[in-house]
Amino acid sequence: MKIVCIGAGYVGGPTMSVIASKCPNVIIEVVDLSQERINAWNSDFLPIYEPGLSDILKESIGRNLFFSTQIEEAIEQADIVFVSVNTPTKTFGKGAGKAANLEYIEKCARTIRQYAKKDLIVVEKSTLPVRTAEAMEKILHSGESPYHFEVLSNPEFLAEGTAIQDLLVPDRVLIGGRQTESGIVAIEKLADLYAHWVPRERILRTNTWSSELSKLASNAFLAQRVSSINAISQLCEETEADVGEVSKAIGMDERIGSKFLNSSIGFGGSCFKKDILNLVYLCRQYGLNEAADYWDQVVIMNDHQKDRFIDKMIKTMFNTISGKKVAILGFAFKADTGDTRESPADYVVKQLLEEHCEVTISDPEALENAKKDLGERKNLSFEKDPYLACEGADATVIMTEWQAYKSLNFEKIYTSMRKPAFLFDGRNILDHLSIHQLGFNVFPIGKPSYVHELKKV
Repeated sequence: MKIVCIGAGYVGGPTMSVIASKCPNVIIEVVDLSQERINAWNSDFLPIYEPGLSDILKESIGRNLFFSTQIEEAIEQADIVFVSVNTPTKTFGKGAGKAANLEYIEKCARTIRQYAKKDLIVVEKSTLPVRTAEAMEKILHSGESPYHFEVLSNPEFLAEGTAIQDLLVPDRVLIGGRQTESGIVAIEKLADLYAHWVPRERILRTNTWSSELSKLASNAFLAQRVSSINAISQLCEETEADVGEVSKAIGMDERIGSKFLNSSIGFGGSCFKKDILNLVYLCRQYGLNEAADYWDQVVIMNDHQKDRFIDKMIKTMFNTISGKKVAILGFAFKADTGDTRESPADYVVKQLLEEHCEVTISDPEALENAKKDLGERKNLSFEKDPYLACEGADATVIMTEWQAYKSLNFEKIYTSMRKPAFLFDGRNILDHLSIHQLGFNVFPIGKPSYVHELKKV
């Protein structure tokens, strides 16, 4: 069997690396238009940072796993084609700001139809609006192609930072397809592939539309929990309750569970906001305006949490940050990834620069992406070493929950900063009382603030 994956990004590369590792008798080729990205996959400097990825890649690359730009030739030889290309939010035309841009999906479908040399199973791996498979089927079966294409939905449920573990020991593998004889045969062929390492009871089979919608719904539910606890964090600050204690009490209810109940500056990443806005758009398309309003509020609350964080910084630093230096520790949207897409830090930094603040950014893995995202700007600098980033700063801001930040020598940082020294913990990962005792004025989220002779706000 030969598998081809179109798209060598955050999903395609890791997913195919694990499949190649677990299925050594299957030949896998990952193809992409970007020669630079393919070169990176074939080097020691991978285009993405993901714990465990390099080790599992070494097991298969050059044996049964290959990366190339030979898209047409790969399709000609394929038995199964995974489509794992970007589906960003539209920035133009109808649905701009909410609907998914399916331009790349359509181009893939046309390319597959043009170069296929046999009947193919085409697998949607990208996160797509419900009923996208129907559009792909129409494109694939249009024209004069003599071949039959069976389109399956096989969404990924990967969390960046734990993607390899999520692939090795998944909660579930979801495969959706047409409930026809040929559709069921295709579903079972893909299920047999995953069954090399995934228990069959964890391989769920559904119709195509349930599978497509399940991915959007899963991300929406997870994001909703983040926005819900962040809404409670505001009330905690006003009433002197501790959001950590409230979260623990809520999470011990077995009907609710404890995951995604950590209050923070908000969620980021390429999926949550994009998928929720897509869900909002779909609901409005079907005239479900109340449902659309409900999901839209999840994004509104997330954006409000970032604005609230910035407002607190300005108010507590004597209502102006103009000319002051702020050290941003962490630019990735979460720990254990270099991904900066929709990172809360990106929004916060831009707002701080608007206030004529001097900003220095530090991050162990995302610094190069931060430079690409922000470009050259007045009063903006980058520093790998967090201690150097904090030198002379008026405030230190924790924006990413990197484990290394928990063990920083904050006494050393405090000594190097201007006084009064402020610390804003956007992830609630530090021991706030002990840091306050060093001399910091400490402002967490949803918890009591610790200040030294400053007016409480």
